[in-house]
Amino acid sequence: MSVSDPYTVQLAPEVHAYVQPDGGWCLNNAGFVSDGESTLLVDTAATERRARALREALVATGVPLPRTLVNTHHHGDHTYGNGVFLPEAVVIGHDSCRSEQLAAGHQLHLVWPGTDFGDISIIAPTVTYNDRLTVHVGDIEVRLIHPGCVAHTPGDTIVHLPRQRVVFTGDLIFEGGTPFIPMGSLSGSLRALDVLRSLDATTVVPGHGPVTDPSAYDATERYLRYVAELAGQGHAKGLTPLETARQADLGVFAELREAERLVANVHRAYAELDGLPEGSPLDPVAVFGDMAAMNGGVPVACHA
Repeated sequence: MSVSDPYTVQLAPEVHAYVQPDGGWCLNNAGFVSDGESTLLVDTAATERRARALREALVATGVPLPRTLVNTHHHGDHTYGNGVFLPEAVVIGHDSCRSEQLAAGHQLHLVWPGTDFGDISIIAPTVTYNDRLTVHVGDIEVRLIHPGCVAHTPGDTIVHLPRQRVVFTGDLIFEGGTPFIPMGSLSGSLRALDVLRSLDATTVVPGHGPVTDPSAYDATERYLRYVAELAGQGHAKGLTPLETARQADLGVFAELREAERLVANVHRAYAELDGLPEGSPLDPVAVFGDMAAMNGGVPVACHA
């Protein structure tokens, strides 16, 4: 196995995380919970090929195929592979995850037309919830929690296993990667961190990057507060998001992958400074165009 191959890590006797290094664009994490009789899967993958590899890895651990599939949010890297697990699995997500996924359609195909996504049907959640929902896998309690605000997206789901003290955060947390909030809210993302802290989990599975611990919450908060301060200064000076991002001193945050996401996050911060509602749609051409400009004129690449 090369260092870039996906791997499965056991977090508790009934719980596994499926990690796709290095957690960059389109390389998300998944996970599964099983008592040996029934299985719940958290998220899928960006391509048919990667979703089938996830399915094979799950089967290789000896657990049955999932009857339940939870999507932590609507983005295609977490949902495009849903069809690989049908018809056995019922897909669950937040109300807004369903509506956002149906509205987005094959959005990743538009952003990355050169990527071989395979045979992808848009499979949105058929069971939805609004605030909280508890699913039982045998005697394992799995709590699905909406953070109560727009955060990474309007329809984020935190998957919490209280007895095992494990939490799957979806893209509320990127471990080693730059947070990405243009489709959500900066202020909401900060509030979502308080919800995560309240759960008192000891093992944290981020949406991207290696399995970590609650220190990731503080690291994410430091970055988001940096973006807020930077955007506030640039906005007051009348600078564009790109001008603000280009003049920024990233300091310790320069070590994070996808540093070009800074300008996308500044776009979101500017929208909130302008008084727009959290989660208000931004112009994707402007956002991705500015990220390409930050990236030396090269569009961001899907690594799936």
